[in-house]
Amino acid sequence: MTDPHEAGRDSARPEAVAKRHKLGKRTARENIADLCDADSFLEYGALAIAAQRSRRAVDDLKRDTPADGLVSGVGRVNGDAFDAATARCVVMSYDYTVLAGTQGFQNHRKTDRMVDIALRDRLPVVFFTEGGGGRPGDVDTALIASSGLEVTSFYSFARLSGEVPLIGINAGRCFAGNAAFFGCCDITIATRDANLGMAGPAMIAGGGLGDFAPEDIGPADEQAAIGVVDIVVDDEAEAVATAKRCLAYFQGDVTHYTAGDPSAIGAAMPDNRRMTYDVRRIVAALADTDSMTELGATHAPNLVTAFIRIEGKALGVLANNPRSLAGAIDSPAARKAANFMRLCDTHGIALLTLCDTPGIMVGPEAEKTGTVRHASALFIAGARVSVPWYGIILRKAYGLGAQAMLGGHLKRPLFTVAWPNGELGPMGVEGAVTLGFRRELAAIEDPAERTARFQQLVDTMYEQGKAENVATFFEIDDVIDPAESRRWLAEMLATA
Repeated sequence: MTDPHEAGRDSARPEAVAKRHKLGKRTARENIADLCDADSFLEYGALAIAAQRSRRAVDDLKRDTPADGLVSGVGRVNGDAFDAATARCVVMSYDYTVLAGTQGFQNHRKTDRMVDIALRDRLPVVFFTEGGGGRPGDVDTALIASSGLEVTSFYSFARLSGEVPLIGINAGRCFAGNAAFFGCCDITIATRDANLGMAGPAMIAGGGLGDFAPEDIGPADEQAAIGVVDIVVDDEAEAVATAKRCLAYFQGDVTHYTAGDPSAIGAAMPDNRRMTYDVRRIVAALADTDSMTELGATHAPNLVTAFIRIEGKALGVLANNPRSLAGAIDSPAARKAANFMRLCDTHGIALLTLCDTPGIMVGPEAEKTGTVRHASALFIAGARVSVPWYGIILRKAYGLGAQAMLGGHLKRPLFTVAWPNGELGPMGVEGAVTLGFRRELAAIEDPAERTARFQQLVDTMYEQGKAENVATFFEIDDVIDPAESRRWLAEMLATA
């Protein structure tokens, strides 16, 4: 008996597969096989073909449009670390070897079917979105003779946001409707050669906006810098490995982990308060070994957002980066932080703030970016978080920026502790002296005497704002050795 599924397998399509491999890319089925545990993927709609029977022979459609260009189903991911129920995942992948991965009538119906399953069974979704958008050639439907807008897939997929984790992967070209699905995902992963846009070259030219090559439209590095792409990888193999790693944070705790020497946690912090440092080194040292995954590394680099594990438990980290804007919070950073807060809160992942900020970015140029609205939205996002939240002040905690980083105020987290170099106040000490003692300083005619008085006032105010002094007023919970940071977190997470 002939297997009707044979025509859709890679083995039956050697020319299409060879063309794909020549481009240095994998087929849809190869990616899914790499993502899912062996023999766990159950495919839905494998025998579907393009809605073009009125103009093409069915045998041709079976040969040329297997699965209508969308491989979809349910499989297990990370089954070596989680039980079978936890490992279940909806997986969809447009097949670029079939009509350039375009969206057809039947594969939209398949998308709706998979979304319904994900919603009913509360399953995460991994979606490979490479493709050229809507397909005008599907003539076996009334939609082609009308507006073509009565498509429910975008609505149904968007409904999953906030209900289950959504991970989007893109290699190559991703335009129009395919890009809309990618943009709906919680975590977006793209290869370095990817291009993403809400329209491809033909639509752009048709709109009278000029002629462009696909490579000119939304290259991955540009999309990463503005926050469309969270993680840029070298190839599809790395994309799949990254997706599995990200999905695991939502799947739960792991039992096997290692950790470095706690004394290394504070090693990256210089004694000189004016010197900068790499906060990512602190995050990595604090976390279980090799458990850190950063999102949006090149977008709003003044704020680091990352997932880590502490004794196997997932934790979302918000950390000011003093190497960019001195760790100040501007509009992009505020949006980035608020989005990350919502992601962690929605899916039950505890939050940790590593605070070292001089405050919210101010000035005429900053206000042109809508700082008032975005900074305020950060307060709103923090107020709505319901998962456990912990705060560690690494060095500077000044003004509204520090309050926003800590969810609204110093006692908002379940604990707020500071390292010995911590300093707190309504604004940076130099600025506070300049503002508060302007008349006194201006009245000193001798420049040297004025400078000496300025430094004296700075030193006095700095001593008042030192973490140890602030702790005597019980505004923070304690001042701890950096090496103690992991123990504080582990103890709290054990009973979270």
